[in-house]
Amino acid sequence: MFDYDFLQTLWLSFKLAFLTTFLLFFVGIFIAYIFAFVNFPLKAVFQVIVAMPLVLPPSVLGFYLLIAFSQNSIIGAFLKEYFNLSLVFTFEGLVFASMIFSLPFMVNPLQSAFSSLNPNLIHVSYTLGKGKIETLFRIILPNCKAGIFSACVMAFAHTIGEFGVVMMIGGHKKGETLVASIAIYDELEALNYTLAHQYAFALFALSFILLLSLYFVNKKFNN
Repeated sequence: MFDYDFLQTLWLSFKLAFLTTFLLFFVGIFIAYIFAFVNFPLKAVFQVIVAMPLVLPPSVLGFYLLIAFSQNSIIGAFLKEYFNLSLVFTFEGLVFASMIFSLPFMVNPLQSAFSSLNPNLIHVSYTLGKGKIETLFRIILPNCKAGIFSACVMAFAHTIGEFGVVMMIGGHKKGETLVASIAIYDELEALNYTLAHQYAFALFALSFILLLSLYFVNKKFNN
């Protein structure tokens, strides 16, 4: 049987991935909509900024987030003084950091789905007097279900397996920031290969199931 610490760590990993994906869903729709349908100066620059986590080493992003949100920084001091909020070595910090690092995994599939939508559907909606918000929720999103599912799965899977950013921002606080990806590293350092294998296999199995479901859903929508 699995012990309490093992189940707690897996639950914390799932909780982090779920909250990150849930919050990113709304942020991602907003950003993807702008990237897909709105032209503005420096658009390419903002697209590059959003895509940076795809190529930036996680330790680099984690380091700068650690510096930015420490209580010695302007941002960290402001959050602590006015909101009593610390984003370093806390679960809230893990969620925020994971949102930044998983942002392109949510935005890119959504933007691709929005851009590939038949523009006539949108034009007809506007012709019938529907506003942009109503068109988004009644026309665009219902016709982009496969892209939405892909974005959520990719963001969830990427978050639950992340190591570098989580290590830099969260550390190893059991029951608060110790997620499964970090626990694998800790157990390997302690030469506890059995427990490390259990964590690794749990993440492997979950990732496999997520990607398999993504494959079948995409196949269903493409047929």
